[in-house]
Amino acid sequence: MAGGTAIKAEFVIVMGVSGSGKTEVAQRLATACNGVWLDADDYHPPQNVENMRNGMPLNDEMRWPWLASLGAAATDTAQKIDAGQITPKIFIACSALKRRYRDFLRRHMEPTMFVFLDGSRDVILSRLERRVGHFMPSGLLDSQLADLEPLGPEETSVTVSIDAPIEAVVSTITARLAAGEIDSPSTKTHNTAGKPVTQGEDK
Repeated sequence: MAGGTAIKAEFVIVMGVSGSGKTEVAQRLATACNGVWLDADDYHPPQNVENMRNGMPLNDEMRWPWLASLGAAATDTAQKIDAGQITPKIFIACSALKRRYRDFLRRHMEPTMFVFLDGSRDVILSRLERRVGHFMPSGLLDSQLADLEPLGPEETSVTVSIDAPIEAVVSTITARLAAGEIDSPSTKTHNTAGKPVTQGEDK
């Protein structure tokens, strides 16, 4: 944990490429679990947003300041939690595509669990093409899929298919978190070959 202050919180990073439903799922999980949530998109520097709006993929140099701001915000949020409160969960909607990004976030947030929203390219592309009012264009999907690195066996995680209604996705995650059920190392593969069902949330 960065800094010397004990933090009474658990962090759950809802991860995946743009269009997988991170924001909506994180919000609903926070409500279901009586926790709080943060949206990593809120911590992008303005230039990052402009680059993505113009169809320019972000590189590592562009992402590090964003991840640092997010880590600081998550730590600040946790430190403001009433010390007498039952340990809450802080749900964070963040792409967390690369292993080194996730390692960085784990150094700032402990303990951390990742919830990976897994779906086929066809499903996610259909959602991006229907989404309005967001800076991320559908043309950047392939660059995000190229950056997406599988979760390692030592990364505590839950993988859930998004080829289902949003209510089913959230209830599945909620049940697995409550039961302490995490993925085994053998299941930590990115299955992106699912059939192109267009149910669920597209935020």
